[in-house]
Amino acid sequence: MKLICIGRNYAAHIKELDNERPEEPVVFIKPDSAVLPKEQDFYIPEFSDNVHYEVELLVKIDKVGKHISPKFAAKYYNEISLGIDFTARDLQAKLKAKGLPWEKAKGFDGAAVIGKWIPKKKYENLQELGFSLLKNKEIVQEGNTALMLWEIDELIAHVSTYFTLKKGDILFTGTPSGVGRVERNDYFEGRIEDESIFEVKIS
Repeated sequence: MKLICIGRNYAAHIKELDNERPEEPVVFIKPDSAVLPKEQDFYIPEFSDNVHYEVELLVKIDKVGKHISPKFAAKYYNEISLGIDFTARDLQAKLKAKGLPWEKAKGFDGAAVIGKWIPKKKYENLQELGFSLLKNKEIVQEGNTALMLWEIDELIAHVSTYFTLKKGDILFTGTPSGVGRVERNDYFEGRIEDESIFEVKIS
């Protein structure tokens, strides 16, 4: 199982981090060891003083595919979820400044929260789906898939050009604006529409 992540898929988030708007999806991989075990707190790693939360809509691939056409991409997943892409922002900035890969800032142990899986048929339109992240019961991020630069099916088609998608692979589709620093004892809750999808405490 691999975690395939998309960066810079929301214009407002690109602006808040002062990044360039990409001409195609920005793709990186997290190892499966990055998945935070269920019911476990997220522990801030000792190598970072500035870990950020980034809430994202997730898609679980349920059959093998390669060079998938966007018009057929919907056949390759039946469930969606919500998660957090934790990012060691200080480490990422240092690596980017040197032109180095930044997997160490994104793929460390526990850096991927994965919520419960929901059948996609529950929602009328995946291209107009709202989601949010609450920090200590206050909303800090709100997103809607309608604001994605590349829709879910377009992302699947793009990624499958480079990587064979396998059953159980998870696609992180990018974060909206509102990312910020985590502190010990923070408590996060992720919601799709009005349904709670995950909860996680910071230690």
